[in-house]
Amino acid sequence: VLSLLPPYEGKSILELGAGIDRNPHQLAQKADSVIALDFIEDVIKKNESINGNYKNIKFLCADATSPDLDISEGSMDLIFSNLLLMYLSDEEVENLAQRMMKWLKVGGHIFFREACFDQSGDCKQKHDPSHYREPRFYTQVFKECRATDDSGNSFKLSLVGYKCISAYICWIWEKVSSDNDGGFQRFLDTVQYKANSILRYERTFGEGFVSTGGIETTKEFVAKLDLKPGQKVLDVGCGIGGGDFYMAKEFGVYVVGIDLSINMISFALERANGLNCSVEFEVADCTTKTYPDNSFDVIYSRDTILHIQDKPALFRYFYKWLKPGGKVLISDYCKSAGASSPEFAEYIKQRGYDLHDVKAYGQMLKDAGFDQVIAEDRTDQFIQVLQRELDKVEKDKDTFITDFSQEDYDDIVGGWKAKLIRTRSGEQRWGLFIANKN
Repeated sequence: VLSLLPPYEGKSILELGAGIDRNPHQLAQKADSVIALDFIEDVIKKNESINGNYKNIKFLCADATSPDLDISEGSMDLIFSNLLLMYLSDEEVENLAQRMMKWLKVGGHIFFREACFDQSGDCKQKHDPSHYREPRFYTQVFKECRATDDSGNSFKLSLVGYKCISAYICWIWEKVSSDNDGGFQRFLDTVQYKANSILRYERTFGEGFVSTGGIETTKEFVAKLDLKPGQKVLDVGCGIGGGDFYMAKEFGVYVVGIDLSINMISFALERANGLNCSVEFEVADCTTKTYPDNSFDVIYSRDTILHIQDKPALFRYFYKWLKPGGKVLISDYCKSAGASSPEFAEYIKQRGYDLHDVKAYGQMLKDAGFDQVIAEDRTDQFIQVLQRELDKVEKDKDTFITDFSQEDYDDIVGGWKAKLIRTRSGEQRWGLFIANKN
């Protein structure tokens, strides 16, 4: 858990629910100061007897939810808790989240790890005081926190880390100015991939999928990877996880799914509950995320990299992250060679896409160091899939409108018809790219 924390060298740390000899001594070795807090007196005394030789630790017996708890506003660089919030009521979580934000310095971080959905482990307790909540509860509570300082400046919490580790979910939040608009991530979660939009896409693409062709194209493309049990796969732009669950269950591989959209990862985590397959999910920006060299056997990405402006830099990262002999497989939106029409250029600009023709896309992979690069124009297949998806939605019109709305139905049908016009005109293309690291 400590390895997941943001840097805390020379920082002031508050640990809520410190327990007995959990983390204070490890934190104290690097931090400037640590407050180890627990509401059970015997526990905090035991902790002090073990770690009292560290003079930069203050041991405090107090209830984290008590309004009498006196922590100075803006005094903490990092607030840390491990399996604490699950023992609090919804109201207590909401109140504590707001107070944690006030205790935090601007630029400081909150880290917490919680068990969600259900008890972990094989031994189930008959009388369990825990609240096994969906992760989106915690995400929503902390996302809604607001604070104002004496000068009238307003602040909020920005989610900078969101990851599942086995049966547990970890969050990292940063206190930032409310003027910070959240950039592209905010656009994804409030415009393109709102929760309702994701469910509409899933209805169109098929259960578990938000990319072209759903399970059908997934099976076809994954078959080209020659996956073996025990291999490690990175899925860039994993969406709600359908392809990852398929690879893990069918081939026995371990899949790391990353996506910039908080909403996508929230759905993926909920779908992962109870599936018992080797998949982990994380909210992450693939352009800033780092992995050790030679980490993965396969890097897989479906209709995602169209959002990335500097593809050559990303492909160089992919090359480093892959093991020798590893493969990359990408499907992505492309365009025809040459100048685009004003209408198509405006569409690309409005969406914020970075599109290339299929040949140029393949060349970028070669330039990044990849060998045996296959760059196929799959636009004919794309048109066939789009038409099937459109036909399915139109056939299911009444149920679709009942489950969503007339506006949702019109948006999907209109969007698919527009894609068909762009692809049939030859301007919008769809490419499949496979390459090796020798």
